[in-house]
Amino acid sequence: MSKYDVLIIGGGVTGTSIARELSRYKLEIAILEKEEELAFGVSKSNSGIIHPGTQNPPSSLKGKLCVQGNLLTRKIAKELGVDFKEVGELIVIFKEEDMPRLLEIKKEAEALGIPKLKIVDKKWLAKHEPNLNKDIIAALYAPSAGIKKEFGNLPRFHIGAVSDNKDPNQIFESRFVINAAGLYADEISAMVGINDFKITPRKGEEYLLDKKLAKLTNHLIFPLPSPTSNGILVIKTSDGNPMIGPTAEDQIDKQDKSTTEAGMKKVLENVQRIVPKISKDNIIAYFAGLRPVSGKDFIIRHEDKVPGFISVAGIQSPGLTAAPAIALLVVKLLKQNGLALKKKILFFHKHRKPTVHLFAMPVEKAKALTKKDPAYGDIVCRCEMVSAKEIRDAIKRGAKTLDGIKFRTRCQSGRCHGGFCTTRAMKILAEELAMPLTEVTKRGKGSEIIKESRKQ
Repeated sequence: MSKYDVLIIGGGVTGTSIARELSRYKLEIAILEKEEELAFGVSKSNSGIIHPGTQNPPSSLKGKLCVQGNLLTRKIAKELGVDFKEVGELIVIFKEEDMPRLLEIKKEAEALGIPKLKIVDKKWLAKHEPNLNKDIIAALYAPSAGIKKEFGNLPRFHIGAVSDNKDPNQIFESRFVINAAGLYADEISAMVGINDFKITPRKGEEYLLDKKLAKLTNHLIFPLPSPTSNGILVIKTSDGNPMIGPTAEDQIDKQDKSTTEAGMKKVLENVQRIVPKISKDNIIAYFAGLRPVSGKDFIIRHEDKVPGFISVAGIQSPGLTAAPAIALLVVKLLKQNGLALKKKILFFHKHRKPTVHLFAMPVEKAKALTKKDPAYGDIVCRCEMVSAKEIRDAIKRGAKTLDGIKFRTRCQSGRCHGGFCTTRAMKILAEELAMPLTEVTKRGKGSEIIKESRKQ
């Protein structure tokens, strides 16, 4: 039996953020994650947006944690070498009758403490966003919105990982349990008798555009929000490829991440109204994610009827932004309920050097790096300029699957969808992990690329 002070169920952005904050203290911590790699659940499909908090009620927990998390992200990005860019967001309107709603959003955002908000007019938009629809009459500008690289920067810890291919009878004992299980948080809570919330999967279909459109917009572009969604938007990303989406459709199936023709049509119709030059031909990849919805706000609480059990549920957008603030709140709840927190003299997980990406550096710097280490000159992915050295480093940082490599390096993310580089990436993965090629998977057990033929 393994014994811990704190056991965290769920190794997504929320769970790992909590683990990193707790790792400041003299505690035994473990994360239990059912997927092959960290952040392969709900977090896998996040769009990398660091929200300013403009689209949350000032009285909401998610609004307060979003604003706090936005500030904390800047500090954490520097500490962990995360690629963060403050690009700002625009919430656009087409009609004068929408101006009162835009002003209401501005007033609520100011009540939350969001800085430097202003209404900008057609002249400002023509100068700063020339590709927007000329029928847009105004926008709310929030400069504190940002984008960050979605994956590859999760902290590493002493982790007890439990997945489908591990011993299902393994027992973990802990003084405190944190339920950060995403889509399955309601099912985990039900196991200990907590049945007052239900998680509804809300599917969001998103579409990745060609990197040739990297300068399509200079900001994150939002329409006016609806009761269920921030809307279908044009997303500037840290790696250059714009994204469009997401849809917001509630469903029952917690596994269905399929994309649909109807979803693509809906996304295109909405974003073409904002940026007319976007076309179907610009799309190079389709994907969908599921948001764990439980009412309108986050559920973060100590369950008094089950002492030592903390629920962190319903963490949908802006969960990525709020994650550092959620971690601080959870640590506070743990302390209030009896966990002794003794700080370490040295916090070993505080700093990490930025990850090397050839595609993100000037040519002369890339040449100098290659001269120093020729492995950087061995290009595996031509579309995204990813070297064998970067792939090997990603595996050393924890990548165990092709998707793990993809999210850390962008290998297989280009126009050819891995047609050129997948075989080589598989060989490197097999070599580094000392496994046969038949055991290499896309995202974990059941997604093997090569099947062994069996003799009859």
